Amino acid sequence: MSFTADEIAYLSSNGVGRLATVDSHGQPDVVPVAVEFDGDAFWVGGGTTVTATRKFRNLAAGNQLVALVIDDMPSLEPFIARGIRVYGRAEGPIDRVGMVGPGTYMRITPTVSWSWNLAGLPIGEQGFEPTRTRHAPSR
Repeated sequence: MSFTADEIAYLSSNGVGRLATVDSHGQPDVVPVAVEFDGDAFWVGGGTTVTATRKFRNLAAGNQLVALVIDDMPSLEPFIARGIRVYGRAEGPIDRVGMVGPGTYMRITPTVSWSWNLAGLPIGEQGFEPTRTRHAPSR
């Protein structure tokens, strides 16, 4: 599994994202989350009541496929947007000490990712092309 040096730097500097899970009826659910990247996997969760949230209930129901977006918009004029989208497989609950303190987390192992404009170029400038990376699935 490999993220580029630019992707790792971006992931290390931005701890907020949006996580999409799916319930047992196929209904997607997207929520803002605090995200920690440890170099191999992403961690979402924390606290003592997190297992009662929809994202953890969806995971407990066996729906392990997730999507995660970590992005930002450093400027409106000129318009600059950048970020990383990750598809992966979640597992948990796992008790650990993470970014938001001790608690229960889910671990997301990436399988495919796309990044765009990590250099922070205004949209329309040369070099504003997404990069796709396929990651080896965990065994």
